[in-house]
Amino acid sequence: MGAIDYKSFEKVLLKHVDHPDSATLEHYLAHGGYEGARKALGTLEPDQLIELVKASNLRGRGGAGFPTGLKWSFVPKATKKPKYLVVNADESEPGTFKDRIILERDPHQLIEGILIAAHAIQAHTVYCYIRGEFVKGYRVLEKAVEEAYAKGILGESVFGTNFRCDLTVHRGAGAYICGEETGLLSSLEGKRGQPKIKPPFPAVEGLFRCPTVVNNVETLACLPHILVRGVEWFKSIGPEKGPGPKLLCVSGHVERPGTYEVPMGISLKALIYDLCGGIWKGRQLKAVIPGGSSAKVLRADEVDVGMDFDSLMAKGTMLGSGGVIVMDDSTDMVDALYNVLRFYHHESCGQCTPCREGTGWLEKIVGRIRAGHGRMEDLDLCLEICDMMVGKTICVLADAAAFPCESFIRKFRGEFEERIRQGSGHTRAVFPSQGGPLVQVGAISAHNQEKLQELERHA
Repeated sequence: MGAIDYKSFEKVLLKHVDHPDSATLEHYLAHGGYEGARKALGTLEPDQLIELVKASNLRGRGGAGFPTGLKWSFVPKATKKPKYLVVNADESEPGTFKDRIILERDPHQLIEGILIAAHAIQAHTVYCYIRGEFVKGYRVLEKAVEEAYAKGILGESVFGTNFRCDLTVHRGAGAYICGEETGLLSSLEGKRGQPKIKPPFPAVEGLFRCPTVVNNVETLACLPHILVRGVEWFKSIGPEKGPGPKLLCVSGHVERPGTYEVPMGISLKALIYDLCGGIWKGRQLKAVIPGGSSAKVLRADEVDVGMDFDSLMAKGTMLGSGGVIVMDDSTDMVDALYNVLRFYHHESCGQCTPCREGTGWLEKIVGRIRAGHGRMEDLDLCLEICDMMVGKTICVLADAAAFPCESFIRKFRGEFEERIRQGSGHTRAVFPSQGGPLVQVGAISAHNQEKLQELERHA
């Protein structure tokens, strides 16, 4: 694959989001909206539609990168059970905010993608599971759904055809684990949001034990453009095995953070130094997390890599949700890792022992190092714990905690060792794992040392 021409790239998914009326049906129809859905329902049989999406090589944008058309093909054709399409709009991965912009500024693009996917798998009932904190996104999407029903775009007879499609927007309650598709389905069924053992996979036995496809917001938003502009156009954008436009969320120490639409495969280096204006305040790049906080970290000398599934996998990390977190040379990697591990410990559903115990154990050990009471053997202990977590649980939340922990320690081990050697003489802010007052630690007295230790025992 040659260099990606990102400078002449024409926006696709975010083309209209800066218009003040972009969320309205009137604006969407005026700019060719629902042409793809009309084509899908009017001229293509479900099997033809599945094969078309297979041919496009569209891969899921939610994190796993599984081929979308292939996922649809797993839904059994001959079944008396109803089939469901579920939209995963529970965007909770730290560093990720790409779906939010579609929900808030172009919801009809999502609804059109929903109609195409629903027709492909012959699902007449669709649920959009939206993150509970997305209050604005929920309100905008609900209004768009009402507009679509009023115009016959949703309901008993979509576009005057005999295809029925009902869409319900369901709000989550703030659990990260419900971004995992089977945990989402458990929550949607009214149960605790705990992931389910696979197999059976949702396509065979999902929501209410019926065939179910779960697709991400950005994935579905790509479908109308594939239908209108064609498979070859889509495949011409980026690498052949995973092409198309891609939304990347850049946060951290850059001059221009935000959501960027780029061709799949753009260089991470070009993204940071060209589109995002480089590292802020004239500082130097230290590290980058390329795919949300669960992805393995890259050093500054590793950022000349394509932002696509296969290129990042070859580097030992992943594209994930496209959440690019940039860290400059002032970043304390011990503090950064501790922050990540606190999150995953808090968000573990507790169902699997390696995750329930491992996330807490890692947080405590790195917290101890951060507080100035670390031991050199703690670093190898963390790596051993990570090995006992990866691939040992029902879902990948354990992996999501272990991957950054392992990569931070391996790639910045010297910094962790230096923190251990410095001990309690290192000046820093300590945040107890369960909240509490901010404690500033420097050259402290024996009395204050005892108070700090007591605080940590109760954290």
